[in-house]
Amino acid sequence: MTAPLSALAASTERNDPPMPDAEFKRDLMKQLPSLRAFAISLVGKMDRADDLVQETVMKAWANRTSFTAGTNIRAWLFTILRNEFYTVFRKRRREVEDADGMIAASVGVHPEQDGHMDLADMQDALSRLPVDQREALVLVTASDMSYEEAAAVCGVAVGTIKSRVNRARAKLSELLKVGEAHEFGPDAATQAIIASR
Repeated sequence: MTAPLSALAASTERNDPPMPDAEFKRDLMKQLPSLRAFAISLVGKMDRADDLVQETVMKAWANRTSFTAGTNIRAWLFTILRNEFYTVFRKRRREVEDADGMIAASVGVHPEQDGHMDLADMQDALSRLPVDQREALVLVTASDMSYEEAAAVCGVAVGTIKSRVNRARAKLSELLKVGEAHEFGPDAATQAIIASR
């Protein structure tokens, strides 16, 4: 689909010397408005069109020695621009435009340090609990004991253990600014207690 620039430069076989740089630059500059209009018609967006024209000019300048004076510079430049457009188009066809970042946000991975910081906050909050409340909470949540088993271990009534666990959860919710005590579940407490060991 794309032809080499040297083949595009010479429509006929000639042994003419290359065009002087000053003359090439002058002719190239004359074609910029037409190149820009063509680029806009291909890509539809001004910023991408300008990028396409810039890339075309850079390639044309880098290959200026292969252009033969007297041939059609306009056709040569338009062919370079078109070839560059299709090269970029093939690359971008596999990309998804995400100008507002919505797609990236939905597939992003949340940083792990938040979990570590939450765990540190939980461990700090646990250390602020009264010993009897912390003990009851650890037995019921981290050790997965029933209220009856925890009451037997502590040598207190089942109602006392339930009360201590409830007060511990409420205090943790307050310290961690969770909102309501029932939002603080056993899993969070379990993870924090196990990690502190």
